[in-house]
Amino acid sequence: MTFVDRYPDATRIVKASFIVAFTALGIGGLFGLIQALHRTGTFRGIVSSVQYYDVLTGHGVLLALVFTTFFIVGLYQWGVSRSLEREPENMTFAWSWFWMMTVGTVLTTIAILGGLIPGTEISAAVLYTFYPPLQAHPLFYIGAALLVVGSWLAAADWFWSFRKWRQKNPDATIPLQTYMVLFTMLMWYVCSIGVALEVVVLLIPWSLGLVTNIDPLLPRTLFWYFGHAVVYFWLLPAYFVWYSILPKLSGGRLFSDSLTRIVFILFLLLSTPIGFHHQYADPGITLGYKIWAVISTLLILLPSLMTAFTVISSMEHGARQRGGSGYFAWMGALPWNRPAFVGCALAGIMFAAGGFSGMINASLNIDMLIHNTAWIPGHFHLTVGTASALTFMAITYWILPQLTGRNLKFKKLALAQPYTWFAGMTLMSNALHRAGLAGIPRRVSEPEYRTVTYDPPFGTVSEMQWQVALGGTILFISLIFFLVVVVASWRGGEEGPIDDTLPAPLSGPEHSPKILDNMKLWIGIAIVLVLLAYTLPLADMVMDGLFSPGAPPSPV
Repeated sequence: MTFVDRYPDATRIVKASFIVAFTALGIGGLFGLIQALHRTGTFRGIVSSVQYYDVLTGHGVLLALVFTTFFIVGLYQWGVSRSLEREPENMTFAWSWFWMMTVGTVLTTIAILGGLIPGTEISAAVLYTFYPPLQAHPLFYIGAALLVVGSWLAAADWFWSFRKWRQKNPDATIPLQTYMVLFTMLMWYVCSIGVALEVVVLLIPWSLGLVTNIDPLLPRTLFWYFGHAVVYFWLLPAYFVWYSILPKLSGGRLFSDSLTRIVFILFLLLSTPIGFHHQYADPGITLGYKIWAVISTLLILLPSLMTAFTVISSMEHGARQRGGSGYFAWMGALPWNRPAFVGCALAGIMFAAGGFSGMINASLNIDMLIHNTAWIPGHFHLTVGTASALTFMAITYWILPQLTGRNLKFKKLALAQPYTWFAGMTLMSNALHRAGLAGIPRRVSEPEYRTVTYDPPFGTVSEMQWQVALGGTILFISLIFFLVVVVASWRGGEEGPIDDTLPAPLSGPEHSPKILDNMKLWIGIAIVLVLLAYTLPLADMVMDGLFSPGAPPSPV
């Protein structure tokens, strides 16, 4: 029996979440192609340089917020139901969080697309970060709030299932997949409070005209309180895949259950207190808090390095089980002809490269050289744009047959997709990193300042532009490959045996200390670390005026 036979209710929720996720992926990917062609001057016949910012906002929001969040809730519902062997506790509640998130997405998308329609008063060209002084239509902020609250309810649904499971299994170790889900969502609860406060308390009243002025520092700080931790909300589901499924795809077993749990604990503790490293250039943040952000950000490299060790060890075990040998030759024995494995493996390689560029971003003095340049989207596309997005697409090839009871169609196209994504991202990200070193700005429809002459240390501006255009085009072609395979396989795949089993780790839960399952302890420590990092600076900002100094709410 496959997943769809055992858990039909959970299957419907997972499939519905994936439909929204892949729809957002398609639209956001199209916007990304338009950006790449417009910014490089390759083709400018689709949008104007003013509308470019609406497209840029749509690309960021639909991919970084909507696609990721909906895929995550689908993946995690699959993981919880599978590992706890339970359907959702109440389908009315399950559908309520799904539809809340969907309605929020529709409202936000309407606000974004409004800017592309001449004559409309609805617009949201505020970019992915959406903090003041740029202002969006209220629909944008209301939709974003519904999306976040819906994800909170999804997490509550999984904690509800866990509580029911715990009542029947009081002394058992939490199943590893459920463990990773719960710790991800604990981190999400902690970090997303910041953006919820920003949107509900500050931005919605401001966009409705109830507040006339707003000081950018407080909402900006609340956003970055959330804005870097959300990167781990995107990455931890990729880790979920790398830890629990990739070893099986490699032909082996996970190296260590307990080490996996420690990694997720460290991300819970360290993800949120580091947001100030996005505000190194802000004069309103004192140097002491910035230095603390440097230290904290470098500390969070530890769980990623542990992940590299554990996942690569698990892959090596699989390769040697398949006959691989030698110090490095074992890598040739890995299943490079299986799209799910290839996508996950290439995503991991890209993430390693993104980690190196991330260390530059984390360093207070060196960051000033590349702050607000094309280097930043170059880094971002390696981490979220490949480590997460490519992993999500790749693991769809393995999970989708479990949801439909049918095998994939167009397997050769599915195999080509991760390789083309890797090639396109290599071109685009390489060029963006080098453009950043040359000082070329990001977030602008015109890639160069008219009064500045750029003299890159190697290469030329025109060469980097064609690399971005070519890389972006290849990425869009890869995305089309993925969507064609998914749509064709959803109903048209052939029925046949589907292997959805996962082998036990080499070092299993029986070797895991009980303290690792103590969620109350770890969430308590996480909250204390957040309070230490943010209480005093936020208090100073609020004392200066909640909205802005001397600007009370307007009379209604």
